[in-house]
This record gives sequence, structure tokens and C-alpha cells, in this order.
Amino acid sequence: MKLIGIMGGTFDPIHLGHLIAAECAREAALLDEVWFMPASVPPHKSRQPVAAIEQRFEMTKLAVQGNPCFRVSDWEYARGGVSYTVDTVSGLRETHPGVEWSWIIGGDMVAYLPQWHRIDELMASISFVGLRRPGTPWQLDMLPSVWQERITPADMPQMDISSTMIRQRLAEGRSIRYLVPDAVEHYIARWGLYESSTGKND
Repeated sequence: MKLIGIMGGTFDPIHLGHLIAAECAREAALLDEVWFMPASVPPHKSRQPVAAIEQRFEMTKLAVQGNPCFRVSDWEYARGGVSYTVDTVSGLRETHPGVEWSWIIGGDMVAYLPQWHRIDELMASISFVGLRRPGTPWQLDMLPSVWQERITPADMPQMDISSTMIRQRLAEGRSIRYLVPDAVEHYIARWGLYESSTGKND
């Protein structure tokens, strides 16, 4: 049985924090691969992504090149519409029956799992990997014990990098070197992305 972790997000843009988180999750949960899955229309975001899904997908592909354990999935991109995790997992299970799936989430999201769309169905279908960062609440004991058994903790270093910060720096004409992979930096510069845009933290 192949073990694959899904790392969803807007990736607007993808940055080194995302890549480090994925590697920490892969190591902690003994995953064979991590699939990055750019969301078409994320259900939990109050704003729409700045970059188009085509651009975010291409940046994510550029970011993961060179790591044989990382790949990018176009499942939510191709499907379009609002990207609910339960729908994505259901489709993946149908098309990849020989895979055991895990969903990678931030440690601060663990306590919010009861609010996820059709969470009982989701918990019965997959496991989770929760990324624990220094100073981030880890409230696993707030969840039912049967859920706790489905969540693997993965420690990662504190990294104060966010897509919002990167967009802000670009809007101010500042450097993003060493915050994103070089190929992503070159792509952003080529298309003039984020030159005058800001948004909420992600």
C-alpha cells in the first residue's frame, strides 16, 4: 500500500515554508510521496486568490521540481469550483484504489477539524498529519479519541514566512530572494505578479 500525503492550499505564491512543512510531514508519517494540490476556489478563504489557478499551479510545479518525493496534482484545478476536502478525497480514492491517503494540516487547524465539511465521513476515509511549530497551539485532546488516533504529529521549525508577506514585499518593490525557490521568483518577475496586491494571512 502506497502512502501519499496531500498538501492543499492556494499557494499564492508557494514558498519555502510550504516545502519544509511537506518534507517534515513526509518524514514524520513515513509517506512515500507528498502531492501538492492548488485549490481552485478555497472554501475557507475570505478572499479570492490574487494569481490565477493556472499561474499558481505552474509556480507549484516549479517549486517541487528536483524532489522525487514531491509532485503536483491537478485534481482540484481540473475539477474547478469550490474545493472541499471530502470531495477531493472521495475522487482520489476512486481513481487510486491502491493508496492510503493523509491530509497535511497546520497544527493550529487541528482544533478546527470538527468544523470541516462532512468531517465524520472524512475521518473514516483518511488520516491526517498535523504540523507542530514552536508556539503553535496543539489541542489534540479536544478531539474525540477515535479521531486522535488518525492524526500524526510532525514537528517543524518556526518559519515566519507567509504568502501574504511575500505579496506585500513584492507590492513594495522589495526582494523575495531566499523566501521562494529561485524558479518561482523568476516566474513571478516574468509575469509581474503581486506588484500592487495584498491580502489576508495565508
